[in-house]
Amino acid sequence: MRLHWMILCLAAGSLLAVRPIPARAASTTLIRNATVLTVTKGTITHGSVLVRDGKIAEVGENITAPADAKVIDATGDYVIPGIIDCHSHIAAESINEGSTSVSSMVGIEDVINPEDVEIYRALAGGVTTANVLHGSANAIGGKCTVMKMRWGKSAKEMIFEGAMPGIKFALGENPKRQGSGPNPFGNTASLRYPATRMGVEDVIRDAFTQARNYEAAWREYREKVARGERAVPPARDLKLEPLVEVLEGKRFVHAHCYRQDEILMLLRVADEFGFKIRTLQHVLEGYKVAKEIAEHGAGASTFSDWWAYKVEAYDAIPYNAAIMVRKGVLVSLNSDSAELDRHLNTEAAKAMKYGGLDETEALALVTINPARQLAIDKRVGSIEPGKDADLTIYDKHPLSNYAKVLTVMVDGDVYFDRDRDIAERPAREARRKELLEKEAQEQKKKPRPDKEQDSKPQDQRRPQ
Repeated sequence: MRLHWMILCLAAGSLLAVRPIPARAASTTLIRNATVLTVTKGTITHGSVLVRDGKIAEVGENITAPADAKVIDATGDYVIPGIIDCHSHIAAESINEGSTSVSSMVGIEDVINPEDVEIYRALAGGVTTANVLHGSANAIGGKCTVMKMRWGKSAKEMIFEGAMPGIKFALGENPKRQGSGPNPFGNTASLRYPATRMGVEDVIRDAFTQARNYEAAWREYREKVARGERAVPPARDLKLEPLVEVLEGKRFVHAHCYRQDEILMLLRVADEFGFKIRTLQHVLEGYKVAKEIAEHGAGASTFSDWWAYKVEAYDAIPYNAAIMVRKGVLVSLNSDSAELDRHLNTEAAKAMKYGGLDETEALALVTINPARQLAIDKRVGSIEPGKDADLTIYDKHPLSNYAKVLTVMVDGDVYFDRDRDIAERPAREARRKELLEKEAQEQKKKPRPDKEQDSKPQDQRRPQ
């Protein structure tokens, strides 16, 4: 079994049969003579980025390399902030807890798989941070986790320390499907409420009514204790605690949605209970209600041009992102896919063709904008002194179809190097063949089941 697992790892393209350790950067690294696309501070031709102890120390022209610095000659190359995916499901052993309509008691943090090769593949596409979400089987789903692509580290070490926690909501076809018959989320013999879009609204409203009562009960208890009175604390409810955090502004809501009517419904429910929707995810009809989204203060994390993959996606248009940007909505483009996340740079480029965004606005859709949506923009999302050295180097302009990722840094450490990856492929392939041959030899040594059956006494044989 161990041998078979090692073969699968090599076949999948991981660096080694076990989790690799990234190439430790020198405490000081200078990326020199590149076109530096800072996103927030303009473009620097023939620019340099000085990295010290995992942070960006200096950005500009004519930076002198310290004596102890490792120098990366990026002549003719382009440096951008590491790409941030605001909607991902990679590295999670489980996605949906679909057996209940409100699953806020579960969390992605508990099921992160640091050995998922999709982490490395995301790095190969320039992604350095992702918002790993619960699925959309529930009106109120599980807790989300923001993680950095620290390939080779433990699950705990991959979590983006200090990032605001989130929770996933879902509207429309997915959460109501489990109450409507055959579905991909569970056994049809155990249908559950809701089965309609109005039922989805009721589930959310009822859950927050309970959460508000739960919050009040705890407030009353703490007030009694503060007055020196004897008091019995309310029973803890792990389902309601994350919703109280939402009411208190301590947890972000990321809501899967498509149709304009449901977008407006959720904004109204949030306003009624006094909290904000942090991001509307997918939000393919956001262009129809962009003014209302902006007034509420919600962000929008959408696709570039996905369309008609289900009924509620039929009114999607490729101009969606640009229209919402022009209406004042904070917009990002996401992948929702372990394949699409490897070329989010070219997804961003589509917003230039469909909507006329300029280069900086397009790059912002996959860098600083998702960073702001996740409230991690003080650390990542742009190339500025003091921020984490999460950087991606391309051989051509990152908005070009022909651009290839050359090097990716996370916290100043090189986690992906294209030249090193290519150089190691023959050794990995040789090792894969060796393991396959070893497995074949071991299989030959095992007795065939029919021979083992024939060797047993007549009365011990199983009936055929």
